[in-house]
Amino acid sequence: MRCVVLASPAVIGVDSSTQSTKTVVIDAESGRILAVGRAAHTVTGEGGARESDPEGWWEALRTSLGTALDASGVSPAAVRGIAVAGQQHGLVVLDAAGRPLRPAMLWNDTRSAPQAEALTAALGGADAWLERTGSVPVASMTATTWQWLREHEPATAERAAAVRLPHDFLTERLSGVAATDPGDASGTCWYDTRAGSYDPALLDLLGLDPALLPTVATSGAERVGSLTSAAAAFLGLRPGIPVAAGTGDNMAAAVGLGLGGAGLLDHPVVSLGTSGTVFTASRTRPSAAGLAGFAAADGTYLPLGCTLNCTQAVDKVASLLGLDREDAQPGGHVVVLPYLDGERSPDLPHAAGLLTGLRHATTSRQILGAAYEGAVFTLLRVLDEIFATTALDPHAPDVRERPLRLIGGGAKGAAWIETVRRLSGRPVVIPDGEELVAVGAAALAAGAAWGEDPVGTAAGWGSGRGRELPAVRRDDAAWLRIEAALAGGSGLLQRSGPLVEGSR
Repeated sequence: MRCVVLASPAVIGVDSSTQSTKTVVIDAESGRILAVGRAAHTVTGEGGARESDPEGWWEALRTSLGTALDASGVSPAAVRGIAVAGQQHGLVVLDAAGRPLRPAMLWNDTRSAPQAEALTAALGGADAWLERTGSVPVASMTATTWQWLREHEPATAERAAAVRLPHDFLTERLSGVAATDPGDASGTCWYDTRAGSYDPALLDLLGLDPALLPTVATSGAERVGSLTSAAAAFLGLRPGIPVAAGTGDNMAAAVGLGLGGAGLLDHPVVSLGTSGTVFTASRTRPSAAGLAGFAAADGTYLPLGCTLNCTQAVDKVASLLGLDREDAQPGGHVVVLPYLDGERSPDLPHAAGLLTGLRHATTSRQILGAAYEGAVFTLLRVLDEIFATTALDPHAPDVRERPLRLIGGGAKGAAWIETVRRLSGRPVVIPDGEELVAVGAAALAAGAAWGEDPVGTAAGWGSGRGRELPAVRRDDAAWLRIEAALAGGSGLLQRSGPLVEGSR
C-alpha cells in the first residue's frame, strides 16, 4: 500500500447500498474526497423476492476500503473515525455467534404485502400506525418482513438471537456493539418517532423480543464503540478508532447535502437510484399516509416518499427497445408506468408495468421517454404529498418554488435531468459533491471523532453546493395524460396478481 503523510486527519464513510459498497476516504478538514473504492453485491431472487448474503457486505466493505486507502495514499494511522450508512429496511437475522441464519430480505422484497395489510388492520388502521411510528406498513418495511419470516420460516425466526438492519450489522462487525440510530430505526415500523424509542406494544404485536434489537444511539454521529482488533486486522486499519452509530442511506444523503438542524431545512431532494426517493429535512414530525415519517440522523425529521422503480426500471425499458438510455424523446401520446417490480408509491406491490396510448406514429424513443416520464411523475406526485403535509415550515411561503436538489446515479444523465425539469417546472440544483451517502457517513464519523455536529461539518465541506438550472414551463399535458392512464389502469395494475406464486 502506498502511504503518504496527510497534513490533516482523515475519516472514512461507507455507503452499503443494494447493489454495491462504496467507501470514501475524506480529508476531515477540507472535506475533499481523497479516494473512492467500490465492490459489487450479489442480489438474488425472482418475482417479489430480493435477498443478499450479509457476509457479502462485510467482504465488500473490506475490498472497497482497501481500494480507497490504497488509491488515497493515506496511512491507517491518519484515519480518525469510520461510519456506515446502509440500505434501509433490510431484515438481518443472526445466530448467537453473530452469523446470518439466512440471506437478508431487502427493502425491495415485496413478498410481505399480505403481512403489511394484516398488520395495518391489527393495530386499528393507518391512523394508529401514523400516531405511533409516523409510517404505515408497506411491503418491504422491516416489521412486515419479520412477520413474513414468522409465518413462512418460523424455525428461523425462533432461532434468531439478534435482529438487525443492514447498517446495524456492519456497525456491530466494526465495533462489537449492537447499536443503531433513530434515522434507520424509524424505518422498521417498530420504532416510535415521537417517544424516540422502540414501541413495546408493536413489539408485542410482532412477537419480537426487544432483547434481540440493538440499542438506539442519540444520533448517527454518536460514538457507539471503537474499532475492534479483529475488525482492524480484517480491514487493515488501526484498532481503537471511533465507530459512529451510522444511519440509513437516505438520512446520510441528507447529512451529506447539509440538510438538518445546523443546515438547510425544508429544501426538497429528489434521489434517482435503483429506487427513487424524495425527502426534506424538517423540525416537524411528519405523520401522513403515503409518506414514510422517518427521523433524521441529527435529531430532526425526514419526511420521505419512496418508489421501487426508477433508474433500473427505465434502463430495462431501454434494453428491451435496443436503445441507449439517453436515446429518449418526450412521450407524446404514449404513457409508460414502469412498475416492473411492483410499486410502493402508489402502494401496488403486485403491479406490473403498463404501456398505453400507442399510435402508428409512436417511436421507440418516445416509448423510452414515456418510461422516464412515468418514473419521474410517480416521484413528483409523492413530493406533492410532502408539500401537502404540515412537515414543512408554514412560515416559508417560497417552499414550493425552491429548487429540487437532484442526486443519485440518475442525476448524471441528461434525460433524467431534463425530464425532472420539464415535469416539475422547478429550478434544479445538481450538487457538485460525489457519493453523498458516503460523504454523509464520513461526516458522522467526524462527529464521533470530535463531537462536532455532522450536518454543520458537511455544510462546511460544501458537498451540497452545485450548479443551478433554471425552471422551465411545467409540462401539464404530460401530467394529465399520465394521471388519466394511472386512474384508468388502476384496476389492471391491482389485478396483476402476486409476483411470487403462493405469496398469499
